[in-house]
Amino acid sequence: MNDRPWLASYDKGVPQTLEYPQHTLPEILNDMTGRFASRSFIHFFGTSMTYQEVNEKVDQFANLLIAEGIKPGDRVALYLPNCPPCVIAFFGILRAGAILTQLNPLYSASETAHQLKDSGAKYVVALDRFTPILKQVAQECGLKKVWVTRINDYFPIPLKWLYPLKAKKEKIWVDWPVEPLFISFKKELEKSPKTPVQSPVKMDETALLQYTGGTTGVSKGVILTHRNLVANAYQCKVWFPGLPEGEKVFMLAIPIFHCYGMTAGMNFALVMGASIVLVPKFDVIQVLKAIDKYHVAIFPGIQAIYVAINNCSQVGKYNVRSIEACISGAGPLHQEVQKKFEGLTGGKLVEGYGLTEASPVTHCNPVYGKRKIGMIGLPFVGTDSKIVDVETGKKDLKVKEIGEVIVKGPQVMQGYWNRPDETAMVLKDGWLYTGDIGYMDEDGFFAIVDRKKDMVKVGGENVYPRDVEEALFKNEKVLDCVAAGIPDERLGDKIKAYIVLKPGQTATPQEIIDFCKVHLAKYKVPKEVEFREALPKNMVGKMLRRLLVDEEKAKLKK
Repeated sequence: MNDRPWLASYDKGVPQTLEYPQHTLPEILNDMTGRFASRSFIHFFGTSMTYQEVNEKVDQFANLLIAEGIKPGDRVALYLPNCPPCVIAFFGILRAGAILTQLNPLYSASETAHQLKDSGAKYVVALDRFTPILKQVAQECGLKKVWVTRINDYFPIPLKWLYPLKAKKEKIWVDWPVEPLFISFKKELEKSPKTPVQSPVKMDETALLQYTGGTTGVSKGVILTHRNLVANAYQCKVWFPGLPEGEKVFMLAIPIFHCYGMTAGMNFALVMGASIVLVPKFDVIQVLKAIDKYHVAIFPGIQAIYVAINNCSQVGKYNVRSIEACISGAGPLHQEVQKKFEGLTGGKLVEGYGLTEASPVTHCNPVYGKRKIGMIGLPFVGTDSKIVDVETGKKDLKVKEIGEVIVKGPQVMQGYWNRPDETAMVLKDGWLYTGDIGYMDEDGFFAIVDRKKDMVKVGGENVYPRDVEEALFKNEKVLDCVAAGIPDERLGDKIKAYIVLKPGQTATPQEIIDFCKVHLAKYKVPKEVEFREALPKNMVGKMLRRLLVDEEKAKLKK
């Protein structure tokens, strides 16, 4: 039996094995600067910065950190949306040999304090709007210095001057913190020397502590090495055979502070010598304007982004036909969304899969060749994957048998920071146990049927929420939806659908239930339907189904 059937399904031109460069990401930035010095690396609200300019600023920030006394292995935190300082500080921290950790702007003060204390980061680069939280936790976390940037620091004039007026009108302006702990990122950077810095770290040393979402408990720091990050970026690169270096433009509407945006957006673009369009917060019109202006070709994203573009009434005003390829991650890509987006753009939109513990990408559908709707695709080059039984995790399952997906490859983490017991639960004999339930077909394509914890038992039958959501998305009135298992006295659990209708549409719960009866087995049909204006999602757009379930459980206790 072929233990890697997926190799035969790879796109023409995708290699079956891969040798990875023995260079860290900052060293790769040096290499790309040597080749594409005058090419724009960053586009941001009309400002463009070349590879040469970015690389010099990275050296300046690395020198600033070294002058501050930060040594290899020390931790430095980023608390930023997508903006030039995020890119500069990201590579500057790594070039100085320090370990990077990225804070989620949606975190509460207690969650932020947990990550700072757990990682040991005493230095932070932050957006001004996040300084109130840092003030709250500074003493508790022993912070030594916070370099602060405003979002308009790198805006072109006159937009730079107009932004404060707009921010004050919208009540999002934050006065500059007066405490000596807070200092200007841009001013300090400008004073720092441009002397080239040679990164002192080796490939197998830690580069990043990337914290998992924490929606199901206390967030954990995933230890990713320089080798992990470089390997996953190059795995992305070879998945797009024939893509020329030094020519394309990438859209970064997903945050760099999330592992997916970092790797499938910024790092992938870097190893291609490409340009990146930075979007601090997703706005569909802003994104459409940027696609039109910069002729964006590669657009990694999530389903919610593609849904927003599909349903934007003004999409016809913009030329989006430059789009060539998009990978959708952070959750399922439903068929109706995929078809409509490809029709609008003429580009390819394929579903991929990953998790923070794997840098994060492990699987993807072929971009140009055979793909399978509703499946996460094939294991990346250099990645092994298989299905094992859920109960013991030791028995290899056959084609199309459902069990837990496990993976092995150069992108898999070293473990959880200071959590050996939890590491041992998910890393076994070199395999990463993902916690996702799925199967592999005869061609080596993998499918995720759901998370272990999201599978619902209805009257003894297994129901996977994704099946219900696929049916709901076939309804032309539905803009967004999620299905969840909620407690039921008779059935144990029952399926409830939460739906956002398209603007101007109306529907009744019974109408939705009757629609589902046509498309689903009887036991999968939702028993309840609730209409909402929005659904809970994290910063990357992944649906937070667990929050809805917790709401239902709280109702029962009242």
